[in-house]
Amino acid sequence: MENQHKRSIGSDAGRLKLLVEYIGNLSLDAIHMGMMQPFIDARRKSGIKTRTINHGLKIVRRIINLATSEWIDENGLSWLANAPKIKLLPEHDLRKPYPLSWEEQDKLFNELPPHLKKMALFAVNTGCRDQEVCQLRWEWEIKIPESPHLMVFIVPGTLVKNGDDRLVVCNDTARAVVEAERGKHPIYVFSFRGKQLARMLSTGWRVARNSARLSNVRVHDLKHTFGRRLRALGVNFEDRQDLLGHRSGKITTHYSTAELENLYQAANRVCEARQSGVTLTLLRNPKLHNTIKLIQQPVADKEVRNINGHKMDTMIFLGTKG
Repeated sequence: MENQHKRSIGSDAGRLKLLVEYIGNLSLDAIHMGMMQPFIDARRKSGIKTRTINHGLKIVRRIINLATSEWIDENGLSWLANAPKIKLLPEHDLRKPYPLSWEEQDKLFNELPPHLKKMALFAVNTGCRDQEVCQLRWEWEIKIPESPHLMVFIVPGTLVKNGDDRLVVCNDTARAVVEAERGKHPIYVFSFRGKQLARMLSTGWRVARNSARLSNVRVHDLKHTFGRRLRALGVNFEDRQDLLGHRSGKITTHYSTAELENLYQAANRVCEARQSGVTLTLLRNPKLHNTIKLIQQPVADKEVRNINGHKMDTMIFLGTKG
């Protein structure tokens, strides 16, 4: 009951079910790294990535550590006197991010079904993850009376990887996508045939990426693409952290109007780069599909001002309803 708050509890339960086949008949004090080898070998033989195997090992390590430090028997003693070391495997097969060039984005998006193309265009201009896009609700939109040109959403932390509420600031492209969807579904921003989509990584996505000869591109690479473009255009680290929804140690729902305007301007530089023909060149190792460096032609900086040209300093609390 103590771990019911975990967002990964469902997947953890599935991994435990697999583990039981290999160590379910062992007592806790009999489990060590050597006893985990048949599980590791079987998962590798099935073509499972090392990171996924490590998720299973982490669960075993967590249980053993709890049995050593927190779980107490009727005599007041911990279940285990010592915790055997469960080591994680080196993740040499970890897939590298694949940020798209403009040409690759066009090739992929032109092959996507219309409903997925809209979602992908929103994701590549906001850095939102698959579920943040699929679950996006109209009630999470926050109106900014002082700056009606700003479109802002707050995604609840239950859907965000780091567990924090996530600010989504839409640039002009993302805003146009959202406005085109307004009124189509009463709850969700993105829908298909009147229903919410469970995921973007669907058959439609797989067919499209194969047709575009980009079979290694994942939905999550849209987030990497947005981040790389921001960096190439000179957006500072802190603003990139905010725009990508990364944990930065600040209260993620407290922003002044000026700060929101600054983030909007930063995100909009991606739109401006596309419209102005700025060349963003991705240098890759063709064998490793690994990005080496991102190069850009210079873009003139613009002074950050509000819609009336005045500096803004009103503090706004952004929060979700309920």
